[in-house]
Amino acid sequence: MHVIVVGAGEVGSYVAARLSHERHNVSVVDTDAHRLRQLGAELDVLTVEGSGTHPSVLSDAGLDGCDLVVAVTSRDEVNLVTSLIAKQRGVGNTIVRIESEELRSRASADLRQTFQADLVIDPDHQTAERILHLLDYPGASEIAVMAQGEAIVIGTRLEADAPIVGRRLSEIAAEYEPDWEFMVGSISRGEHTYIPRADYELMANDLVRVVCKRRARRRVATLLGLGTGAVRHVLLLGGGRTAEILAGRLVSRGVEVVVVERDAERALELAEDLSDVQVLEGDITDADLLEETDLGRFDAVAALTGEDESNILACLYAKSVGASETIAVVHRLALLSLLDSAGVDVALSPRTATADGVMRFVRGDVAAVATFLESDAEVLEVEVESGSPADNSLVQDLKLPKGVLIGAIVRDGKPQIARGRSRLRGRDHVVAFATPDLVREVRRLLTCNG
Repeated sequence: MHVIVVGAGEVGSYVAARLSHERHNVSVVDTDAHRLRQLGAELDVLTVEGSGTHPSVLSDAGLDGCDLVVAVTSRDEVNLVTSLIAKQRGVGNTIVRIESEELRSRASADLRQTFQADLVIDPDHQTAERILHLLDYPGASEIAVMAQGEAIVIGTRLEADAPIVGRRLSEIAAEYEPDWEFMVGSISRGEHTYIPRADYELMANDLVRVVCKRRARRRVATLLGLGTGAVRHVLLLGGGRTAEILAGRLVSRGVEVVVVERDAERALELAEDLSDVQVLEGDITDADLLEETDLGRFDAVAALTGEDESNILACLYAKSVGASETIAVVHRLALLSLLDSAGVDVALSPRTATADGVMRFVRGDVAAVATFLESDAEVLEVEVESGSPADNSLVQDLKLPKGVLIGAIVRDGKPQIARGRSRLRGRDHVVAFATPDLVREVRRLLTCNG
């Protein structure tokens, strides 16, 4: 597939990397020559300097014969015009990033239709959604909800006292016979990620991802050493769009929310729009201000500004004075190792939240995709198609490569953890773990168009 990515920022570069690693033909367009040189040195992609609103630039990127255009610059109008040009030139599919609430509203539906985008994405909404899921599982670093909520993927770094540490997967499996409630789908240990087999022993500091049945999620959280209590008090540091979306959703759940915002005008706007939220004006790194909020009483503190350093410092201070859970939005992935060693509980990036929607669309026959900051492993939800190699086959007969694991099967809304003896049928929804180079093999087995 030939894909043009317009915008080489954090979202566009991540999307380009994922697509390139899957051996798609990728061109990246941006006005920043320095950023393009960096990207060209890191990835096997064609880079083209210029604006996505210029037909000649898109032509240089290979618009004729292009299968998909992904416009994810920070400017909505550029993304929309790019989509319009692509459609006029016969491109079958376009994806655009739109952040403006006005442009995303029902009142603008006709306008969006004019630009003919097939998928509209918004990193702020998607980041807020991820944080909401994480707040349901205190201590988890990653959450992916699959199969309409019937299968949950929980990612966490194991503490030494977690009940599951020191045990082999085969021992755990034997304990839960005959009806398993969960399965370890991937283990990141050091710089390597493994799709594990039965002889793997879980160790302290492993980053594990476990797929479980929805009804078993609390028991699994206990085994992983996670908290199970609901959050009741949340502090949001930074009052941008992500914070505004998140605050509104939390208040609707009955959660007490406090927002700290540096800009006086923005703070006033939030206070007027979010009547049930306490909004404080001030800098999120002001220790005196944070102390006045009584940080230790909050179940979770999320730092959501566009400044990585401020987010990290604020979370470290919150943790030092007793905050139970800290979440930092980070835009530079090079800081991830620092966060882990420093004690920040969770790091999120808008780029992965956005990339998941793009990757699902690219693959077409995949219902959901979850990618992760600290691993190349992916989780896919795929519907088994009638007539595919998997239809009416036992899992053990599929001869899955070592980099693929079928974790869960959801049939008629009822989840089961996959076993070698599990038989797959058409219309089953399968939750599978795979390394990026084997995603095509998963699709080949489960669909007719893989």
